Amino acid sequence: MKIRPYDDGDWTEWLRLSVALFPEYSAATLAPGMEEFRRRPDSEVFVAERADGRLAGFVQVAARPYADGCDTSPVGFIEAWYVDPDARRQGHGRTLIAAAEAWAVARGYSEMASDALLDNSVSHAAHNQLGYEEVGRVVQFRKVLLGSQRAAPPRPPHAV
Repeated sequence: MKIRPYDDGDWTEWLRLSVALFPEYSAATLAPGMEEFRRRPDSEVFVAERADGRLAGFVQVAARPYADGCDTSPVGFIEAWYVDPDARRQGHGRTLIAAAEAWAVARGYSEMASDALLDNSVSHAAHNQLGYEEVGRVVQFRKVLLGSQRAAPPRPPHAV
């Protein structure tokens, strides 16, 4: 399997993988945020390409001005990371993260951060195996305020 930067011919497969990672969102909901992510000058997408040209996984990495638990600014941040179930436990996720980390080092960042949902134990284990340390846990809250404009729909994870 080959790890390489995303190119425009990967769109359909990247969208398929993104829907697999975020099944609560439709492709139509995710696509605008993905397009916006590609336009950012401080981001990159790396893909794991199968021998037949289809993708088996991807990682999205970007700069953030800060991240919880980090001592420097800016930092590289793993915005999204996914490997198809049939391609897991073969080193592809590790190699994708290595590409993301190399991207961050090339930009002068000395720290890389990431996050995962509290109940995503598979992601927790994968991060731990790659040397990431847990720096905290959080439960987020939201309240629609009375008298405010109509509440906005939830933003897809790729909308920055």
